[in-house]
Amino acid sequence: MSTASSAAPAPGTLSTPLLDAQGPNILHEISEQGGYAYVGMSTLAAAGDLRAAEAAREVAWEQLHSGPWHSVLPIWRDAYSMACLRVAGFSYAAGEFSEAIRVLDMGLIMGGLALRKDLESAIDKATAKATAVTVSDQGAEAKCRVVPREFNDAEVLPALPMNSLSSNIVSKRSALSMEEFLCDYFLSGCPVVISECMAHWPARTKWNDMDYLKRIAGYRTVPVEIEELRKDILIPDYCFTGGGELKSLNAWFGPAGTVTPLHHDPHHNILAQVVGRKYVRLYRATLSEELYPYNESMLKNSSQVQSKHKAIWMSSSITILSMDFSTFSHSTLDFFLHRVDLDSMDVNKFPKVHDLEFMDCILEEGEMLYIPPKWWHYVRSLTKSLSVSFWWSDSGSSEGS
Repeated sequence: MSTASSAAPAPGTLSTPLLDAQGPNILHEISEQGGYAYVGMSTLAAAGDLRAAEAAREVAWEQLHSGPWHSVLPIWRDAYSMACLRVAGFSYAAGEFSEAIRVLDMGLIMGGLALRKDLESAIDKATAKATAVTVSDQGAEAKCRVVPREFNDAEVLPALPMNSLSSNIVSKRSALSMEEFLCDYFLSGCPVVISECMAHWPARTKWNDMDYLKRIAGYRTVPVEIEELRKDILIPDYCFTGGGELKSLNAWFGPAGTVTPLHHDPHHNILAQVVGRKYVRLYRATLSEELYPYNESMLKNSSQVQSKHKAIWMSSSITILSMDFSTFSHSTLDFFLHRVDLDSMDVNKFPKVHDLEFMDCILEEGEMLYIPPKWWHYVRSLTKSLSVSFWWSDSGSSEGS
């Protein structure tokens, strides 16, 4: 069966040089796999048929979900990228820039590598258009802060678990030297809050500007990598302690009430609070059995001591897992206000937990918290919150969890 080549984009649509060059080969390979319906619809889409473009995307989507991810033929991932580029081109031409970005992001997340550069360049172009429209609409509005400088303790503190901040508060050190960090905390495996260590980060001011966040990430679908935000932060020198290597860099964005359930991580962890405040409770790694970890291998780092309410756990690698920034301060709030309170546990079911010794703190804006490997921790956002965690291994650590 013959295949038609990809038509050049019409004026006002997205430029797709890789698709134009590789489209015929992709369609030929798809036809060899029996994807004649997709080829036909893709050919019509290239000729200007929006419905055919949407139908081709649906066919590719179904193929991506036809079995385990590892069993999906790579060509169908490229087919999905192709279809996303086609559909996004129609949205872009219609001036629907945010929709075009959403479709293109799905192509990045679910598609293959062959057309990735086309997807990325198309996102850049559509984002520039969307940003220009937003700036034009907003005019000279006053700067909108994500979190005000003033906090109302009377409102947030009653939401904390029972006995919070009552005894063993995590030590706080100002501008801790590398030698002091190594000798006093790293080698002994003890948490510490470090203040006066992030003032030079561009994120300290930029990430509290809602207009900036909307401009950089407000139209993006998650999880996606956002390089502009990565430029706003610096890897703390503490992460090079022990001679190991950085394992991951994750951004956590969410409104007040967002909870990370009680769990532990395999690596050293610096949690840097860029905007807002968080409550953190920590239990020593030696208390694992008393915290009732799940028996399933994939959940062994998570405790069964949770409330009935579902928690929202948001992550990224500046691959950012977060809500839409355009609704960050409004409509998503109610959805994320689920509670996971340690004091709501069933004491009869979990009798060992009630009297366990713990450390806790309120992590203030501009502070970092060092969490040693395997220490259990529960985290609650007391305000809208933007933070970054840095995982690293020391030279003698294992990769196990």
